[in-house]
Amino acid sequence: MDRREILTWVCCATVAAALVLASPAAALGVNWGTLMSHPLLPTTVVQMIKANGITKVKLFDADSWTVSAFAGTGIELMLAIPNDMLKHISSDYSHAQDWVKENVTKHDYDGGVNIKYVAVGNEPFLTSYNGSFMKTTFPALKNIQKALDEAGVGKRIKATVPLNADVYNSPENNPMPSAGDFRSDIHSLMVDMVRFMNSNGAPFVVNIYPFLSLYQNPDFPIDFAFFDGGGRNLNDQGHQYTNVFEANYDTLVWSLKKAGVPDMKVIVGEVGWPTDGDKNANLENAKRFYDGFLKKMAEKDGTPMRPGHLEVYLFGLIDEDMKSILPGNFERHWGIFTYDVRPKFPMDLSGKGNNKYLQRATGVQYLPEQWCVLNPDVKELSALGSNLDYACSLSDCTALGYGSSCNNLDRSGNASYAFNMYFQMQDQDVRACDFEGLAVITTKNASGNGCLFPVQIVSAARPAAVATAPAALLLAGIAAFLLL
Repeated sequence: MDRREILTWVCCATVAAALVLASPAAALGVNWGTLMSHPLLPTTVVQMIKANGITKVKLFDADSWTVSAFAGTGIELMLAIPNDMLKHISSDYSHAQDWVKENVTKHDYDGGVNIKYVAVGNEPFLTSYNGSFMKTTFPALKNIQKALDEAGVGKRIKATVPLNADVYNSPENNPMPSAGDFRSDIHSLMVDMVRFMNSNGAPFVVNIYPFLSLYQNPDFPIDFAFFDGGGRNLNDQGHQYTNVFEANYDTLVWSLKKAGVPDMKVIVGEVGWPTDGDKNANLENAKRFYDGFLKKMAEKDGTPMRPGHLEVYLFGLIDEDMKSILPGNFERHWGIFTYDVRPKFPMDLSGKGNNKYLQRATGVQYLPEQWCVLNPDVKELSALGSNLDYACSLSDCTALGYGSSCNNLDRSGNASYAFNMYFQMQDQDVRACDFEGLAVITTKNASGNGCLFPVQIVSAARPAAVATAPAALLLAGIAAFLLL
């Protein structure tokens, strides 16, 4: 090799090394949920995902429009079968065959979509579901894996079931990871299921949320939810735990060990921090969480029980203004990008601590810069309450809740915010800014004091009905509180 060849080789090797160092930590994945009133074109979102070096995406359905956008990108995809389809898939094997044909093999060709997993259901054993999917999940899983095998793709595409961390626990009198085991009411089912998945080379996909540990327990030590120390230190048989994520993960590892599959692959299917909708859901805490988490992923230390690389999917990609808020108002604010696909805060996916913003989506178009607000000239406000209830029940007023970004508005501000959210949700239809004469359209930006009055983007799809009955009732309750 002559001197010029050596210099060229050194230069290329240096560039390659730099690219590796700049790539997302351990090839991070991201969850892309689409429960939003104004979605972008899937191709636009996929281009943004690629621009940020994200190589794995987890979906919550198998919508062909979305899946097709990944063709030729090489991005690894996890498709999903929603919980409401589990009974159908489990009841007849031919239904599983049809689903695989329509949603997997259809996209599986040279230059097509790189499908890696099929998620059968989503957290189907949540205690809040009261056993609704207990009898259908495992049969559906077996049918899908059999259909994948029969289609000739089962060796590279595996069926799994993303599960919430509530499927395992440690007893109250010994709250240590080593005491962990699968929940007593589903123990035999879980043992059978993990052994089946493990025998087929499928991973255990678990969703771990340090934020929820804090949200559900007012006495939870806040620093234990993060990765920068300063909090409690848990000692379990010589293993030190300084954060709840590692303790939770290793509780699962112990549960798998006791189920007879100690080496089963584990994927963290969802992990993240919301930015609004609760006193602890804000930009500052989200940045603190991600900075610490991404640094940990880059170090590839793993956990005390599973040292090394961890495979994780961040939750989530974009805020979803049509998600159910039954778990809490924060549910609509998990995105690392806003509704109009702007990065919320500086974030270095490589975990190297470079304080820079991710690349936003290009070509996003907005509706005209106008807002719907409470008419300041109206003095008779007796109908304000019922109209505010209506606006919130058919839009997204979660930012008005206690501890949220717009919680400091007065009565008029609350009304204006609710009216504008409904107005934007309805694509600024002039008929959507009346409210029995209480509202008026203005070109003066109503945002202020940290509260954003958004202007909606041009949707790539027709708007759908926003609030289900339970969600509408909850939002009406919020509205009633705002008028106190």
